Order: sequence, then C-alpha cells, then structure tokens
Amino acid sequence: MFTPSFPLLIAAILCVIAAALHFACLIWGAAGYRFLGAGEKAAAAIEAGDWRPHISAVVVGFILLVWAAYALAGAGVLPTMPLMRPVLFLIAVVLLARALLFPLLRPIFTGNSLKFWLISSSVIGVLGFLFLVGALQMNG
Repeated sequence: MFTPSFPLLIAAILCVIAAALHFACLIWGAAGYRFLGAGEKAAAAIEAGDWRPHISAVVVGFILLVWAAYALAGAGVLPTMPLMRPVLFLIAVVLLARALLFPLLRPIFTGNSLKFWLISSSVIGVLGFLFLVGALQMNG
C-alpha cells in the first residue's frame, strides 16, 4: 500500500505557497514587497522602475518550485528524480542554515524588517526540518 511521506508533502505545499507569494509580488508590485516585509529598499526600487527585485523574486520562486517537485518525488507522489535523497538533504541544509544564520545575514540585507527575518526564518527552519525528516525517512 502506498503511504506518502507526510513531512515531504507538507514541505512541498509550503514551497508552492512560498513560490506563489514570490510570484505575487510581480503583480502586487511595491505594495506586495512591503506587505511581505522585503523592505523599503526593494519596494522603492520597484517604484523607481528597477526590475532587479522582480528578477530575484522569480528566481527564488522557481527554485522553490523545483524544491517542491523534489519533495513530491521524495514523498512518492511524482516519479523519482535524479540524486533525490542527496538533493533533499542539501535542500534541508540550505534551509536550516538560512534559518539559523539570519543574525549574520541581516546586516547584509539591511532593508528587510525584523518582522520579516523572524517570521521567514521560523518558516524556513520548519521547512528545512520537514525536508530533513523526509530525507531521513527514505530508504537507502
């Protein structure tokens, strides 16, 4: 009987939601960046006609969709993907590092609010934990 990995299913759903929020900023514009806490610098750049925040949002959104696909494959919903288990571990490491190292990253990205850092780091930490548990549950 097929029993999908619950942690990886939840991870996939969270990745898709996060990707959708990144893509929504393309439509919402500066207000979307402000609402999601990306900072006044990004919002002002969009208002000034700078497309770099949008490019970043699209790149991050597509990365999140690839991660969602890996999570779904690891959960058994999609066919096996190349290097699936190592990639799931790598995703977990990247997410957990981002969540734990936010105090070191915060001075580099000065435009982001403290609220953004706390909320995003918490969600990213949970997401990393889900990927880690899902990868550990896999055989092999």
